[in-house]
Amino acid sequence: MLLEIAVFNIQSALLGVNAGANRIELCENPADGGTTPSYGTLKTVREKISIPVFPIIRARGGDFIYTDEEFAVMQKDILLCKQLGFEGIVIGLLNKDATVDKERTKRLVELAYPLEVTFHRAFDRTKDAFQSLEDIIDCGCQRILTSGQVPNAFDGKDLIKQLIEQADDRIIIMPGSGIRSNNIKAIADYTGAKELHSSARKNISSVMEFINENMKEPLQNISVDEDEIKNMKAALSI
Repeated sequence: MLLEIAVFNIQSALLGVNAGANRIELCENPADGGTTPSYGTLKTVREKISIPVFPIIRARGGDFIYTDEEFAVMQKDILLCKQLGFEGIVIGLLNKDATVDKERTKRLVELAYPLEVTFHRAFDRTKDAFQSLEDIIDCGCQRILTSGQVPNAFDGKDLIKQLIEQADDRIIIMPGSGIRSNNIKAIADYTGAKELHSSARKNISSVMEFINENMKEPLQNISVDEDEIKNMKAALSI
């Protein structure tokens, strides 16, 4: 069983590795659902982490319909990830009618080769999950990250199970969103998933010795819970 941990900064990536993550999905800007990390983050992570790391390639938050300029940015970011020696990338592109943007997805998959490509939870915004599964397979992606087209993967476990059955080992279906140590084994057993995804997220308070309360901002930082990652790994080994 493989556990992928989504992180949003360099320190979280290091903590995730130390806690036993098998793979890292590297992002920035959690409030936007994850965008492409900066060059400095990418280079530092690659220098310090030896397990597989998949940076997300997403030019901005919001929907998954990109302008020509945003698409050009994503292409350049993929080339950078190849140059830095990452093992894979994470993408997701849709059309206005909530179908998979096959033409652009294929172009990014070809550009990324030989890196693996995960199609992220843009999949959960598509209008036909089963047709989208076939489209993503046709594009050449290696896996799909999905919560079963609902916010929490445990609630979407029936659809995830059906997708895994339809995929029939042609592509990896990786449940994610709301996965924690108290449900990860149940989701894996019910769906048959062999790879699972979690952010193991927790908020870290600022270490500043003085906080200006008039600013009305907590200055919290999002990190990962090392104990939660260890507990998920233990649950999967039962």
